[in-house]
Amino acid sequence: MKKVALSVALAGGVFLAPQAADAALGDQTLREGMNHGDVKELQDRLSSEGHFTYHTSTGYFGSITRQAVRDFQRDAGIAVDGIAGPQTFNAMGVSGGSSSSNVSSGSGDWITFNGTLRSGSRGASVTTLQDALNSLGHNAGSADGVFGPQTAEAVRSFQRDAGITADGIAGPQTYNALNGETVVKSESTGSSSDSGSSASSTVESIISTAKSLEGTPYVWGGTSPSGFDCSGFLQYAFAQNGKSIPRTVATIHDAAKSVSTPQRGDLVFFETYTSGPSHAGIYLGDGKFIHAGSSTGVTIADMNSSYWSPRYLGAGRL
Repeated sequence: MKKVALSVALAGGVFLAPQAADAALGDQTLREGMNHGDVKELQDRLSSEGHFTYHTSTGYFGSITRQAVRDFQRDAGIAVDGIAGPQTFNAMGVSGGSSSSNVSSGSGDWITFNGTLRSGSRGASVTTLQDALNSLGHNAGSADGVFGPQTAEAVRSFQRDAGITADGIAGPQTYNALNGETVVKSESTGSSSDSGSSASSTVESIISTAKSLEGTPYVWGGTSPSGFDCSGFLQYAFAQNGKSIPRTVATIHDAAKSVSTPQRGDLVFFETYTSGPSHAGIYLGDGKFIHAGSSTGVTIADMNSSYWSPRYLGAGRL
C-alpha cells in the first residue's frame, strides 16, 4: 500500500522562528503560521513553478502559501497536506541539512494519532485526516475539520481497501494503515527489546482506543461504538489495533494466558450473572480497569470496590 506521509498542523497562533544566517531550505519542516527566511525561499521556489502567485515573497507562511504547497504536492503526485516537509522537499529536489529537530527520521511527515475520530469530531486533526483520505482518492470532501457523513464514508472506503475493520471510525489501526505501517506486529523479526517495545506500544494503543470510547452505552450483543456489551467492547478495542480475539468472555478467558498479577493491558475476569467468567475488562494499573458495564456503559471502575472485589476471578494476557 502506498505510504502516506503527512503531519498534523499546529493549532493556535503564529510560530515565530529565529532567523538563522546559515539556514537553508529543507533544514526544517515548514507549515502555516511560521515566519522564517526558509519560508521566503519556499515561496520563491513555488513562484518559479507557478504555484505561489502573490506579488512578493513575504517569508510568512499563511493560507496563500499553504494552498501553493498543496497545488505543488498535487502536481507532484505526493501527499497533499499543505505542509512542506521532507517528502515535499524531495519532490522539489531540495536537500536540506540534518540538524533540525522538527524533521522526523522517517521518509516524510507522519499523520499522528491524537485520539479516535468519529462522526461529530471537529478540529485540526480531522482536517489532516481529510487531507490524507483525499490524497489517496477516498473522497472526504472539503478539508473543513468537520467529521460528517462524507468523511465517515471516506474512512470506510479506505478501511475496506486496507483490509481492516470498515466502521468509519479513525482509530489507531486506521492511522497505522494510513502511515503504511504493519498493523499486526507479532511476526516481527527484530530483537527482543524491539519486540518488547512494539508490544508495549500496542498495549498503550489498545488502552487509548478503550478510553476514547468512555461513555458509549451498553447494548446487549453490541459490537460497535453505537453500543457495546462487555466482550464486544474488548473485541473492538483489540481489533482496532490489529489483534483478533474471541467473541465471548468465556472463550476470551480460555484463550488468555493466566497471570498471577495483572499488568497494564491485561484482561481481568469476573463472575457476575452466571458461574465462571462472565464479565471482563482491560486492566489500567493501580487497581483500575475499563469495561462496558450493563448499568454504566463504557467506564473505568475500581477492582477493589465492594462490588467487583468479591467477584474477581483472575487475570489473563493475550
